[in-house]
Amino acid sequence: MNTISSYCSKVVAVIPAAGIGSRMLLNIPKQYIKVRGRTILEHSIKLLLVNSTIKKIIIVLDKNDAFFNKLSIASHPKVVSVIGGKFRSCSVLAGILAINDADWVIVHDSVRPYLSVSDLNKIIFLVQNSKIGGILASPMHNTIKYSLDSSNVLFTINRNKLWNALTPQCFPVKLLLACLRKAIKDGLNITDEAVAMEYCGYYPKLVRGSSSNIKITYPEDISLFNFYLEKNVLSGKT
Repeated sequence: MNTISSYCSKVVAVIPAAGIGSRMLLNIPKQYIKVRGRTILEHSIKLLLVNSTIKKIIIVLDKNDAFFNKLSIASHPKVVSVIGGKFRSCSVLAGILAINDADWVIVHDSVRPYLSVSDLNKIIFLVQNSKIGGILASPMHNTIKYSLDSSNVLFTINRNKLWNALTPQCFPVKLLLACLRKAIKDGLNITDEAVAMEYCGYYPKLVRGSSSNIKITYPEDISLFNFYLEKNVLSGKT
């Protein structure tokens, strides 16, 4: 399913899933919250599991993870798990270091459960037409305010050239590995993989994706995800 070419046959996905999700105010990491019978993590990697271009999915876990091995995906033939680090960048690095048979890596958040087939295919096609790779992103629609103290507006930022960074993000394995190592060594605040690429002087391609590709961060995001799933049911999609 969704094979794009033999050239792209060596693609591996890395899923950083070592976070604890403190902003959800729950006693379970947010990637393990169940929605309609599946965990957020299972929803997030569903399309990656059935995409034949992606040969392996590396799930990066916290060293004290007590949930992953209870899931059916833990025994899926495409799935392997490794232990991550304290920060996202360290977990992604651990995932990349576990790759031994791929030229490209797709990094996807473990808590983005509403990725579309179309958006996944668009990011995979970068393997054919880019030497650097790129990211899914959506144009910024809200008016953006800047505040120093989180209580008063200092000024408004022009949103015309601003984009929301999404995942998946897709890069050559060796290039991302080198950039992550340098950025981590230099103490950079790495909020996504593109930050490391930019730091090393590379400019990833922006691939317009759907704003419905939400990241589960706060409790209200669960409600929004449920809404999207209900819309699928009503429209006959599964």
